[in-house]
Amino acid sequence: MKIEQSKLVAELRELSLKHLELVQGLMSLNHDQLVQRPHENAWNALECIEHLNRYGDFYLPECESRLLTAKIKAQNPIFRSSWLGEYFAQSMWPKEGFKPIKTFAVMNPSQQDLNLSTLEKFESQLKAWLGFLDRSQDYDWRKIKTGISISSLIKLRLGDTLRVVLYHHERHLRQAYRAARLA
Repeated sequence: MKIEQSKLVAELRELSLKHLELVQGLMSLNHDQLVQRPHENAWNALECIEHLNRYGDFYLPECESRLLTAKIKAQNPIFRSSWLGEYFAQSMWPKEGFKPIKTFAVMNPSQQDLNLSTLEKFESQLKAWLGFLDRSQDYDWRKIKTGISISSLIKLRLGDTLRVVLYHHERHLRQAYRAARLA
């Protein structure tokens, strides 16, 4: 993917604002709606959001620390994904007939006792992502590399990491709405 970085920032910002609205919609539901399961082995809405919180606990500090040490201001207005970043981003975006991806045990919130604080934490993380998008937009997202949660050996361009994380939000917010029977 090749796009003006300012357009990518705007797209990710718009997506995050949409996600804020969606999580606020979930906050208006009662506990029974939030913990109902579409079927026995499926996650409920709170588990979907807790899964995102766990990834946010890794990626927010990772991205923030990389930005703090970045010295490279944007000199090229074009962001270009790496082939691996593009692959990961596209694999996160929900598509018609997409197959579930097995999650790592540490990121699996199944059968946890969750409540409204799960949604509040995610809302706080979404606000932090919006702030991060604002602070990072003047830096070259191609030159800043971030680690990923599944391997310390793999690094992605910051723009790819942001796409992966925010597309992952989209995937599981849709799942949460289906679990709560809102979609």
